[in-house]
Amino acid sequence: MRLTLIAAGTRMPAWVEQGYQEYARRLSGDCRLKLVEIPLGLRTRRSSADQAKKDEGERMLRKVSAGDRVVALEVTGKALDTEGLAKCLEDWRRDGRNVTLLIGGPDGLSAACLQKAEFRLSLSALTLPHGMVRVLLAEQIYRAWSLLHNHPYHRA
Repeated sequence: MRLTLIAAGTRMPAWVEQGYQEYARRLSGDCRLKLVEIPLGLRTRRSSADQAKKDEGERMLRKVSAGDRVVALEVTGKALDTEGLAKCLEDWRRDGRNVTLLIGGPDGLSAACLQKAEFRLSLSALTLPHGMVRVLLAEQIYRAWSLLHNHPYHRA
């Protein structure tokens, strides 16, 4: 199963890049994680945050491969524990489709992205910086994967 993380924002701080890469490279075998970055929408006095979010959403959806299961990272989405995320990963793997995860920019995901999503996942009720979400999501996917493979990384 291929997991593609489409995230708004480029030029992340080094700690974001290093943290994400650390967990993404640990995934192997039947689960791979790939990052696709899209530029943030233009936010100026003349352009609204809603327009920027819409532009980001259009660019994100153009990167989604046909047939992929789309999962939106959304603060109001379903909160899962590690075992719940592991069950989702296993169900998604059995389904046979690849999965695309969407992380919005400073103003969240567009309505079109939320509409396209088959599942909305919340990592926290807190609002998190979108760069940190990349690291946290990669770590949690690795943790769930390690649980499924009886790897000692996850200890309940």
